[in-house]
Parts: sequence; C-alpha cells; structure tokens
Amino acid sequence: MDTPPSVVQAPAGKDADRATFVSVFDLFKMGIGPSSSHTVGPMRAAATFASDLAGRGLVPTTARLDVELFGSLAATGAGHGTFTAVLLGLEGYQPDEILPSEVERRLVAIGESGAVDLAGERPVPCRVDEFVLRPLTILPRHANAMTLTARDATGAVLHSATYYSVGGGFVVEEGAEADTRAPVGVPHPFASARQLLELCDRHNLTIGDLVLRNELALRDRGEIRRDLLHIWQVMRECAESAIWREGVLPGGLGVPRRAGAWAARLERDDPHREPAFWQEHVNLVALAVNEENASGGRVVTAPTNGAAGIIPAVLYFTLEYTPAGIAADVDDDARADIVEQFLLTATAVGNLYKANASISGAEVGCQGEVGSASSMAAAGLAAVLGGTPRQVENAAEIAMEHNLGLTCDPIAGLVQIPCIERNAIAAAKAINAAKMAMWGDGTHRVSLDEVIATMRETGADMSHKYKETAMGGLAVNVVEC
Repeated sequence: MDTPPSVVQAPAGKDADRATFVSVFDLFKMGIGPSSSHTVGPMRAAATFASDLAGRGLVPTTARLDVELFGSLAATGAGHGTFTAVLLGLEGYQPDEILPSEVERRLVAIGESGAVDLAGERPVPCRVDEFVLRPLTILPRHANAMTLTARDATGAVLHSATYYSVGGGFVVEEGAEADTRAPVGVPHPFASARQLLELCDRHNLTIGDLVLRNELALRDRGEIRRDLLHIWQVMRECAESAIWREGVLPGGLGVPRRAGAWAARLERDDPHREPAFWQEHVNLVALAVNEENASGGRVVTAPTNGAAGIIPAVLYFTLEYTPAGIAADVDDDARADIVEQFLLTATAVGNLYKANASISGAEVGCQGEVGSASSMAAAGLAAVLGGTPRQVENAAEIAMEHNLGLTCDPIAGLVQIPCIERNAIAAAKAINAAKMAMWGDGTHRVSLDEVIATMRETGADMSHKYKETAMGGLAVNVVEC
C-alpha cells in the first residue's frame, strides 16, 4: 500500500543519510537579471543582512556599511549586476518583488546621495567605488562569497556576516547548513536517481507524480497548480517582453537584440506554425528570454538566470509541437496538466544536480547551469511524451552527457556572449535527448548518477579561469569592441 503524504518515508540504503528535496517553487524562482548567483543571490543576502540589523536594533547606530566581494562575485560582479543588487538588498528589496523600473529609480537616488536607505529606515553611506574586490581569493565553501559589515560612528563593528551565493538564487550564511535538506513531512525525499527510480517502482508513480506527493506535504493542490501556471506565465511574459524591445543590450558590447526581428520573420515565413519551423521557434523563445535576462528584466531562475531560456523554450515545444500538446490546444486544463507534469519532472532532476553536484557556473562551469537546465528540460519533455521513469532518467542523462566540460567564459563578464546563443543550442539538445530516450526502453549503460558525479569531478578539475571569472576562453580571446 502506498504511503500517505503526511507520513515521512524513510529512505533506504546508502543514500538514506543524505536524502533531500527542494520544492519546485524554490528551484524556479522569480527574480531580475542578469544572474541568479550574481544578482538574485547577493540581493537576497544583503536583504537578510539588513533585516538582521533591523531585528537587532542596530540600524539607528549604523554609520557605515562595508562590502567585500570574493572570487567570481568580484571578478564579474560589475557585468552581472552584483554591485547594484547589494545596494538594493541593503535597502530591503527582494529580487522576486522589485520591478526593473523600480531598480532604475532607486539606483539613480543611491548614486546621487551616496547612501542606501538601510532596511528602509534611514540613509547610511554606501558607495560602489568603496566596495573591496578580491577576485583571486576563493573562500573554502564557494567561489561566490561576500562579507557585509556594519560599523558605528567610531568605526567599531556592530555586526558582520559572510554569505555564499551557491547558484540558482540560493544563499547560505557562514556557519549555517545548506538549504537543501528535505522538509519535515515530505514523504519521498531522494538522494540519487537510483533511489528516485526505486521509489517510483515501489509506489507505482511517475517521477512527476512522486514530486507532486512531496509538494502536497508542503501546500494544497490548488495552490500548487496555480503557482506552477504562474511560473509558466512569467516565462511567457519574459519572452514576449524581449520581442517588443529594440536596439542593443546594455553593457558596452553592443550586442544587438534579435528577438523582435526573429519574431517578425517567423510571422512572415511561418504564419500557420508548420512543424518544419519548430527549431526556429524554440531558438526564438530561448534567445528572447535570455535577452530579457541580459537587460535586467524579470525572469524565472530555471534553475539559474544564465540558463533561464532553455526550459521555457522546451516547454513551448512540448505544448506546441508534441502530440499531447497539439491535442490539448483548446483545452486549458489539459495544457495545465502538461505544464505541471513537465515542471515537476524537471524539478526532480534539478534536485539531483543541486544536491550531488552544483548549478553554479562559478563552481563547476556552465555545465552546471546550461547543462543542468538542458537535462531538466529533456526529462520534462520525455515525461510528457509518455516516457517511463527510466526513459525520463535516460533523457536527462543524455542531455548532460553532451554538456560535460562546458566552460563559463562570458565576454566582459556580461551574461550575453556566449550565454544567449548557448541557451538555444542547449534547448535543441534537450529535445533531441528526449527523442533519443523515447526510442529506447530506458536501458542504458551510463546512469544519470554517474554523469552527475562526472560533472562534479570535471568542475572540480576545471581551471578557475573557466568558471565565471571572465579570465579565460572567449572572455579573453575575443576583443570587447
């Protein structure tokens, strides 16, 4: 008999002591671009620091704020929006609530005054040109680290804290445990793909249904459906916003926006949405989302901002070009079912990468961002295509196997080249991986667990210059003009 969601299912075997579960609503978060680890995470960390100061009653006596950035946050923070994110976080803003228009308004005010409105209570001096940058100093826990310090009028330390932005907008404070432990009451936490498949077999569940059981232990069914559809809505709005924009992307590279012109050409060349043009539409969605991200727009971390275009592009393909999606074309409930199944299945795979490797480009290279997103998208598509749990696992494995070793080498530290096109390429890889897996029976020689372990080891061996520092690869071999 199946275990009710209210009862904690004890994991079995060697994975028992590290079983985890990250909710779909933590893995897919709303935020502003251009980076989940460099913009969203630092803003959340700074907001936490400001809240702590307010909770301790220290805002009235704070006379100065010191900001020290380490590793990748220091190396590419300017291009990734880290500096401005810290300023806004110190004012108490959260990345899932602040709008791009509000960002611009507050940055102008901070620039003119040289002070932040600390925790929304009172102005305290804090200037970007006084931030201490240590790009070559990598703290032991993670390459994305920042220390915030509040001082009184004499210069004495009132409070200081170090935070790590570990990818996907997740933040861990020094001395605290990582936030990936399974919540109390989740019936089916899992630590590996092997264990995930065993749980599906034991309870006769699809991967998406198993994740849904876990989500039901945290919130009610109606809320889950509503919020999953909201995630898809924000993804669509992100792409649509980019299509209406013109000109070049901010940052100095002069990268032209292509989404609008591509959309117009598809409207002309493919007015009836013929199957022959599926890849052009997938490319458009991926490019549009990442152009919006690169310009600081509102996006969904999926699982990161740098890879935010892949899952929306593959989910678009799933709804518009698969038999299930075509059949559900005029049935809102059926389309909602597809969105749910896709995102919940992708969440299971994202959990595995976050728990057993990393989704941070600064830690393992772009294989951890684009590779993880491609793997998650392939799993989601395979599930909607009717794949068994083993076919879904195979799709995820194929997608990552062919993203292994992918470096993170953004030119000028901006999330533009090669990041935007890389999303389109990875989306096509995900679709192909799902199709290949569906032509098999789920039996394959290399497991998803082995690929994830290989990705982690490859990232550890990779030179730091290829891990979101803009010190190697295209970042140094292409002239920035």
